[in-house]
Amino acid sequence: MLRQIKPKNARSKRALAKKEPLAHENTKTVLLFRGTTCSSLIQDVLSDINALKRPYSIRFTKKNDLRPFEDASSLEFFSQKNDASLLLFGSHSKKRPHCMTWVRCFGGQVLDMLEVYVVKDTVRTLAQFKCEKCKVGLKPLLSFSGTQFESPVSNQYTLAKSMFTDFFRGGESSTVDVEGLQLMINFAAGEDAQDGSPAKIHMRCWRIITKRSGQRVPRIEVEEIGPRIDFAIGRMKEAETGMWKEAMKKPRGVEARPKKNVDTDVVGDKIGTIHLGKQDLSELQTRKMKGLKRSRDGGTEEVADDTSIISERDADSTRDVEIKRQKIV
Repeated sequence: MLRQIKPKNARSKRALAKKEPLAHENTKTVLLFRGTTCSSLIQDVLSDINALKRPYSIRFTKKNDLRPFEDASSLEFFSQKNDASLLLFGSHSKKRPHCMTWVRCFGGQVLDMLEVYVVKDTVRTLAQFKCEKCKVGLKPLLSFSGTQFESPVSNQYTLAKSMFTDFFRGGESSTVDVEGLQLMINFAAGEDAQDGSPAKIHMRCWRIITKRSGQRVPRIEVEEIGPRIDFAIGRMKEAETGMWKEAMKKPRGVEARPKKNVDTDVVGDKIGTIHLGKQDLSELQTRKMKGLKRSRDGGTEEVADDTSIISERDADSTRDVEIKRQKIV
């Protein structure tokens, strides 16, 4: 852990102010580095991932004597020193061949870690795909295929989905240009093997090509551009409950204040709720009838005696209507 340094001049004060927590955080930076023993395969994979993450990545080439699962102090030092919340460490040993450790940090401390092993026989680097590559700094489309990623119980695959999303999602933007959607990264996981070994995660990168179709909507084609990597699941370190809750907390003022009686559905449409007061049915306008008219004394007027009413039949025989009128005295 780095000790708290009190700024002595304006320059150091500005440098420390850049590292303070922000309501709207900047795009996360990935730090890629190697251990004391690292195979050429892992170095090539680190170079390809660095190419996908540019310009939000930092690559170290010197050897570092680290054991992430045994002592995380060196990882925390690198995270604070380089202002990088995402770390990718590559190493190689007889016990753990072609090993890559994905690390997330929060507040300068290690949040969680995932260890994967690269399958040597299936790796193809960017240089082995002789095709046009995507431009630097594109925001990729991420897709996850397989029921392993949708497990209701937290495991290595759900952690891998969360980890890969944080590593490759890029910066946040309010608007998206369709022409900029050129890179798609797919992660697929099948079922466990018959011998009981866990399913591998297959990483594939595709370039999205739009071509003329003679219609308003263009024809979409995809072309694999690399890298092609298969990962075997290794060890994992889940985040502590208190630290995870603190990391997921949203600062005040970031979210818009909710409006009363206005909700938003899944699609994003606004739905309003209208509240009506209690209706007074006594003032309801109905058909006026003389027999129901209220008198001045509060009672209901009664109809006159039958002796004072003259009944007549309509002269028209087709209409059997009885007309009653009051007898004039």
